[in-house]
Amino acid sequence: MIAGGSTQAKVDLSAIKRGPIIVALIIGAFVAILNETLIGIAFPDLMKEFGVETSTIQWLSTVYLLVIGILVPVTALLQQWFTTRQMFLSAMLLFLVGTVTCGFSGSFELLLIGRIVQAAGTGLLIPVMMNTILIVYPPNNRGAAMGMIGLVLMFGPAIGPTLSGLIIDSLSWHWLFFLVIPLVLLSIVFGFIYLRNVSDITKPKVDVLSIILSTIGFGGIVFGFSKAGEVSWSEQEVIWSIVAGGVSILLFIWRQLVVKEPMMDLRAFKYPMFALTIGLMIVMTMTLFSTTMILPLYMQNALMMTAFSAGLTLMPGGIVNGIMSPVSGKLFDKFGPRVLILPGLIIMAIALFFISEVDLDTTKGTLITLHVILMFGISMIMMPAQTTGLNQLPKRLYPHGTAIMNTMQQVSGAIGMALFISIFSNGTKKYLQSSVDPSVLEESAKGLVFGMQGAFQIAFYISLLAIVLGIFVKRTKAPEEGRS
Repeated sequence: MIAGGSTQAKVDLSAIKRGPIIVALIIGAFVAILNETLIGIAFPDLMKEFGVETSTIQWLSTVYLLVIGILVPVTALLQQWFTTRQMFLSAMLLFLVGTVTCGFSGSFELLLIGRIVQAAGTGLLIPVMMNTILIVYPPNNRGAAMGMIGLVLMFGPAIGPTLSGLIIDSLSWHWLFFLVIPLVLLSIVFGFIYLRNVSDITKPKVDVLSIILSTIGFGGIVFGFSKAGEVSWSEQEVIWSIVAGGVSILLFIWRQLVVKEPMMDLRAFKYPMFALTIGLMIVMTMTLFSTTMILPLYMQNALMMTAFSAGLTLMPGGIVNGIMSPVSGKLFDKFGPRVLILPGLIIMAIALFFISEVDLDTTKGTLITLHVILMFGISMIMMPAQTTGLNQLPKRLYPHGTAIMNTMQQVSGAIGMALFISIFSNGTKKYLQSSVDPSVLEESAKGLVFGMQGAFQIAFYISLLAIVLGIFVKRTKAPEEGRS
């Protein structure tokens, strides 16, 4: 181990102004989320320009998850070594470098490198934002605070696909990144002026072995599942990556339980509602990532929509989700999670069932309606579930709880994306192999529909598992409240 000293810097929260701090963090997070939703709708055009398949283009999203999945576990340690301001500005500067690289890239490889650097910035930013909310807001106001953040963050997904479609149809995909650069610069300037530190700097010992095991473990799992979506589950590269990742994660867990100052304190799982909501978030993230990946491919390649038209189709659902987030937050603070999470899971499952039935005759109005219902249900689940789990933790576990939650979301997102892309691709191939004339355009479209239906059928079955978990969710009382 590397000694970090015993210096502790306590922060006087009574002098902290919440508003400017939260605004600075939200601007940064909005930029990162907007960029992620901008690129998704451009996948079909990028596939044509670079001459790559669906399984390859997904790496622009998968590598994002891979880097974040590796980096987020370390943020629990970094937040105890560096101030909120240092973490935020470092994250946004990395994101700026990555965005500029992506904008000026002329090859798939350089674009992928830019995405890696962007992901490094996002991996630092997300846990910092979550941890800051837990520190500056008391438990009885966190639902509303998380809801307002949900409103701002969902504004990106709401306008992202439409804005992306408009840019793709009228300019070039490079402008997806050029237009984000001014927002990143604004975020850096605002954060530099207004952001203040809110976390205690304790400088714990650095356990290098934990960092190595974490990197191999989470990186191996994400890489293995992502590679499976590109090639097949029987490839040696896939098998050994998953095995190496799994073994490293087991060793990482053992290491965290025996060292005095763990990098990621897994004792957070001793709190039952935190453990339950982690399971729920894993299932939710797998479903959500599959939806955002497959629906645009289906609309553009099977229904022959333009990128702009596909973006418009997805926009109402994003707007509904954004509007509902603060409403869900207020309801959560007043009534607790039960009145939101279980009904939201049922609504989500119903929407996924009907989406699994769509075909070439499905109207755009029906797609919009189903997507709105799906996003309405999700808005009742995500923020309330996260807040419920984190509320049960004592303050000393906030950095670890947010790191655990974000790591599990990134890893499960990568697994879900690989799983559903694999089902989608294999279903399409299976249909075309049985087709009399697979070269006919209509048969190709039917193959895509068949693959999409199979993917969403699995998503529906997974949502039933989420409903079972949702039955056991209940309001938690934070330890701070119990002592007051």
